[in-house]
Parts: sequence; structure tokens; C-alpha cells
Amino acid sequence: MGSSSSKWVMLAAGSNSWDNYRHQADVCHAYQIAHQNGIPDSRIVVMMYDDIAYNKKNPYPGNIINKPNGSNVYPGVPKDYTGEDVTAGNFLAALKGDTNAVKKRKPKVIKSGINDTIFVYLADHGGAGRFSFPNSIVSFVTSRLKNILLHAHDLIETIKEMARNCKFSKTMNEHLISMFVKNTPQRIQDKTRAEELI
Repeated sequence: MGSSSSKWVMLAAGSNSWDNYRHQADVCHAYQIAHQNGIPDSRIVVMMYDDIAYNKKNPYPGNIINKPNGSNVYPGVPKDYTGEDVTAGNFLAALKGDTNAVKKRKPKVIKSGINDTIFVYLADHGGAGRFSFPNSIVSFVTSRLKNILLHAHDLIETIKEMARNCKFSKTMNEHLISMFVKNTPQRIQDKTRAEELI
């Protein structure tokens, strides 16, 4: 009899403010797709600053849409990590299932196993070898850069650690691959492919 497998979803919007509306809107939409396709909330981790649904500039309070004339994608979205909890450090800790490393009380993390699939979706500004989290521009003049920017090296090391600890059969994320795959060992590249989850 074969071992059972589960699908896990990690969604992160790395920006805040009304001007960056699209990132949180896209994460909310991604949640709705996963939820509608049978992924339970217990296996979906959402990181978003959560400052646009009731933003004073929002003409429709409590509503977030991700396309013109689209439906409200905000209802039901879990508030697993919001505000100051949306950091690179918490993202990596939650991804590898390390509750002790998360800087948050009673955190939700990915509790995957060797037969499981993990879909990771990141929406934000980024650049070569890095992905920004909220307040990164202000934080360039502080000592908080490590927790604000997600660097290629840190993500690669996390994925390698997860592979050693049998945390997945494969992960899927086109953005992660395009940014970081050049420096990732081939055996892990083979398990970290851009595919469709559902």
C-alpha cells in the first residue's frame, strides 16, 4: 500500500500600503483558488500585511479584487502572518516547519513530509537574488535588513535543509526557480520544478 501524500500552500505578499495593492490582492486570489480546489486552511499558510481591505483609500471597505470588475477575494483569507510578522525570517521558518524559529506566538507552519507537495507563491518587488518584504526601503538604514530581504542564499539553504529532512517530494514555484535555481544543486532542482498544483 502506497504512502499518503498531501498538498501544502505557502502564500506571501512582501509589500504593504495602498500603492502596492496588487501584491496582497494576488495572494488573496491565490488563496481562493487553493481553497476552492480542496486544500484545507490547515495546510495553507498566508503572509500579508493586511492593510488594504480597510484602508481609508479603499472605496469598498472590506473588499479586495485582483482584476477589473472582479469578485471580492478577501473573505475567508487566513490571517496567519500580518503586519510586523510578515518578514523574511518568519517566511523561511514557516516554510521549513520550524515553529521555534518563528517570531510569533502560536505560529502556523508547513508540516509537510517526504511524500508531500509544497506550492509557494511570492508576490512583491524583487531583484536579482532577492525578494523584498514590507518596509525594506526604510530598513536599508537600519540593522533589520536580514529580516526584511529574502536572499537567494538563505532560500537555497532552507530548501536544501528541507530536502535533507524529507520535507517534500517536490516544490513548485516559478518565481523562486527563475531567481534562485542557478545556485541550487541539480538533485534539488529536480524536485523543485515550476508546475501546476491543481
